[in-house]
Amino acid sequence: MIQEHQKNYQDNSGKQFKSGLAEDNNKTIRLHTATHLLHQSLREMFGEDIKQKGSAITSEKARFDFSFERRLLEDEIVELTEKVQAKINTNYKVTKKEMSEQEARNLGAIGLFGEKYGDSVTVYSIGEDEGEVLSREFCGGPHVKNTSQIGYFKIIKQKSVGSGVKRLEFDVV
Repeated sequence: MIQEHQKNYQDNSGKQFKSGLAEDNNKTIRLHTATHLLHQSLREMFGEDIKQKGSAITSEKARFDFSFERRLLEDEIVELTEKVQAKINTNYKVTKKEMSEQEARNLGAIGLFGEKYGDSVTVYSIGEDEGEVLSREFCGGPHVKNTSQIGYFKIIKQKSVGSGVKRLEFDVV
């Protein structure tokens, strides 16, 4: 399945595959969707200027790099964890749609890493099609069908990985 994902991504982007998924299994798929929820929760807490700077996902854990000038305080990590877990527990539907890049941008989809996209892009949305959408991002997937499949979310540690870039390592069980 990951080979198909890579081929589709290459065909759509005209670039080499750059997913955070090193493996394609139930755990990494759950972590991948949790990454989207973490990104959205950071943006809710600290504003739209929070940008993903990188990620890596393995069966052991995931890491998420993002633009931020300071370390998160302990109470902010607790609040962030609670926000992500609340989204998981709400059992939001995760949907995948193919559309033009312009249509995706008009819907508010977030494109990451300054990528250039082809005529057709894959967009994953977390939330209801007709109602509240928590997250909408350009993404090759794969993802869970609904957020309750993710399980329990835990931030393991944070560190600085460069000027204005922080890293959170996390896991799901």
